[in-house]
Amino acid sequence: MTDDASDPEPTPARAQPTGPGRPPAHLRRRAVVVAGSAALVAGAGAGTWWLVSGRHDPADGLGAAADALAAAWSAGDLDRVRFRATAGGQPPADVGAEYARLTGDLAQPPPAVSVTSVAVAEDDPRSATAALEVVFDLAASHGAPAGARFAYATTARFAREQDTWRPLWEPALVHPALAGGSAFQVDRTVPARADVLGRDGSPLVTATPVVRVGVQPSRTGDPVATANALGAALGVDAAALAARVQQAAPDAFVDVITLRRSDYDAQRDVLQPIPGAVFAESTQPLAPTRGFARALLGTVGQVTAEVVQDSGGRYRAGDLAGLSGLQRTCDDRLAGRVGIAVQATGEPDAGSAELFRVAPAPGLPVTTGLDAAVQRAADDTLAARPDQAALVAVDVATGAVVAAANAPADGGDLALTGRFPPGSTFKVVTTLALLRHGLDVSEEVPCPPTYTVEGRSFSNFEDEAFGDVPFRTDFARSCNTAFASLSPRLGDDDLPAAAAALGVGAPWATGVDAFAGTVPPAQSAVDLAAASFGQGRTLVSPLAMATAAASVAAGELRRPQVVLYPAPEAPSDPADAAEPALLATIGELMRDVVTGGTATALAGVPGEPVHAKTGTAEHGTAVPPATHAWTIGYQGGLAFAVFVAGGTSGGAVAAPVAADFLSRLAAAGDEAGD
Repeated sequence: MTDDASDPEPTPARAQPTGPGRPPAHLRRRAVVVAGSAALVAGAGAGTWWLVSGRHDPADGLGAAADALAAAWSAGDLDRVRFRATAGGQPPADVGAEYARLTGDLAQPPPAVSVTSVAVAEDDPRSATAALEVVFDLAASHGAPAGARFAYATTARFAREQDTWRPLWEPALVHPALAGGSAFQVDRTVPARADVLGRDGSPLVTATPVVRVGVQPSRTGDPVATANALGAALGVDAAALAARVQQAAPDAFVDVITLRRSDYDAQRDVLQPIPGAVFAESTQPLAPTRGFARALLGTVGQVTAEVVQDSGGRYRAGDLAGLSGLQRTCDDRLAGRVGIAVQATGEPDAGSAELFRVAPAPGLPVTTGLDAAVQRAADDTLAARPDQAALVAVDVATGAVVAAANAPADGGDLALTGRFPPGSTFKVVTTLALLRHGLDVSEEVPCPPTYTVEGRSFSNFEDEAFGDVPFRTDFARSCNTAFASLSPRLGDDDLPAAAAALGVGAPWATGVDAFAGTVPPAQSAVDLAAASFGQGRTLVSPLAMATAAASVAAGELRRPQVVLYPAPEAPSDPADAAEPALLATIGELMRDVVTGGTATALAGVPGEPVHAKTGTAEHGTAVPPATHAWTIGYQGGLAFAVFVAGGTSGGAVAAPVAADFLSRLAAAGDEAGD
């Protein structure tokens, strides 16, 4: 075949879009007569030969090569790209490492890269360029405010070897500003963490002066002696501290403990003379006291490696974040978003150019239902207890959780997330179910020492028996056998329905981790009898039983609220709402428990009349079984639940704790009035 002199030379392609749906280059060219005939040799993909004077279409394969480069960059895998040498030299042996050096903190995760156009050079059909759009989503991957995108255009140069287009490696490919030997430098501005507020809007957790106590190894000649002295003064593990000091760099700051400024001042004269001890002042979000609602509010501290890994680039080592409780649950809101500035920096005398900047977004406060005075009374009540215990207080009018205390303060959140059998406090629920079936509280319901259901024998606390007495006496004195004998009046689903009407086992929207309880339908007559007095398979938290008491006091369903703002989406109410008249009757029965039943420890509490129900919950397989102690109730507009792990009985152990709490609260009110 010979060239026809009348055929024009092929025109180099320029700025051709790539991607799905783009016709092959040869299909966009006009038909050409080859060897005197109208013959067009067409192919379906890159690399198709256009037989015009025996030449290959210069643009063929360029789009695919550009797309492959963009895909590899977006995947963070530039090492798989076969870069070509430039006039300045060969590509780096490790392209990935060089890219990481150029991009610094932006190296991971990779940006989204797309091709906007390709063009073959007019004067050299073996040279081409691809225009790329590069987008770093700094909000998603680096903790910047929403919508923060470092986006820019850059150019990739290509050279054709035979029929293959290969990109040229050069720093300008990453960003045009890096052509002169610069690299990205990312500066972060961390905003102040927002406060956690109480129900009255006053701060409960706020920035508080602290002193970080540490050791600088180069300042002590005897690390063991230094560690022993700090251990004795601060109660830290001296042996572990000594090992960390000995392994650290000479001028490192080896953290020992962070103290509130007031606590540091009280020990300053002891700590300052210790050889090697160093101190750094700062602020940290803290509650009024170390134990103040500690399990609920949680803690803020330096991020762990796990937090950094799970943050998607939002946090770095040394940052502060919520590590537990509400501080962790609401961390995104409280912490805000870091400001980010990206600069191209070179040699010290070369200066820098700012390429992108977004201001930090400040943290936003979270409002809780906690009342500082009520919480302090709850904390003080449990402070000296040697056993595990929990105390929850709920505002009857709103369901707001005004106090949640635990003993020990840092031993986990039993108050909101504990899972325990409720014992006889659940008789409040059972009584509602029985009243719905027409029970008259004056009806005589015998209280024998034992009652047998299908071969299973049930007994009372310490084998008590009260004979033929009205139901209200059975309730006041907490007769298990009377309730077991009444259980045949109930259907399998009656207890779950009654519990839900009081907020137990119902959907909640607290804004934090909390256990509403599980009240499964009865599977047998024995199962129903056991459940009727809070044994069997029923499990609750102290918050669940405080909620039940609040519902009785209110005369309608109350759901607990921990986070008031931003308010979680409220669940719908159950179809079978509690009847106010029946709840009023239960309230009267709970008053009898205080005046002549198992909670007489509450009879002398100052203020309005107290209504209560005690409970002793058996658990485990020991003989006799181990027990937990409960007391729930309300006084005026405040409902409460007290739980003591391992307590022998609700009346002897938990009721006095509740009395102490209410008495402290009354005394605090009197002092405030003075």
